[in-house]
Amino acid sequence: MYKLVDTTSVEVIGDHRLRLRFEDGAEGEVDFSRHRWTGVFAPLKDPNYFALVQLGLGTIVWPNEADIDPATLYHWATTGTGPGDPLGEVDFA
Repeated sequence: MYKLVDTTSVEVIGDHRLRLRFEDGAEGEVDFSRHRWTGVFAPLKDPNYFALVQLGLGTIVWPNEADIDPATLYHWATTGTGPGDPLGEVDFA
């Protein structure tokens, strides 16, 4: 089970890469470059659109209202895994 902690900071650090901070002080980087962007997440395939990410209601969100569960983000950021990584794979699309 993943820990539920709100995301408090997001910083774009490269194409499809984010640095995230959480309310308990944890932080880490998540690489989304290997994710297959489908459905509501399809626009995020464009690195320029992906870079429009913002904070919203304890997680990250994009202009088309796509968001990712903060517990999933916390897991990825604190374990060094992410979408496309067999240890971090979560189907969020």
